[in-house]
Amino acid sequence: MKGDENDPKALIREAYNIDGITLGECRSIFLDWALGVPVERDTQKVISEVLAQYQDDAPDHPMTQTLREGLQTLAAPRRRGGWRGRPRH
Repeated sequence: MKGDENDPKALIREAYNIDGITLGECRSIFLDWALGVPVERDTQKVISEVLAQYQDDAPDHPMTQTLREGLQTLAAPRRRGGWRGRPRH
């Protein structure tokens, strides 16, 4: 295994090691990483664990910001279902 339980492909770890990486690049890496989180795992918990692993050493890194945004996005309530309202004519 290249990474660990929360980052098996070491995508997050490698992002932290890239000098000059941008926020946009971190978001792209995060999306790729998040798609690889197994369905049975609690994604919010996994993000929290990864963030705890890196944020103290790199609080201003764009990947730290991306992970924090990922937590906020998952915590935000979402409306489910189709369009609800008056039918359009």
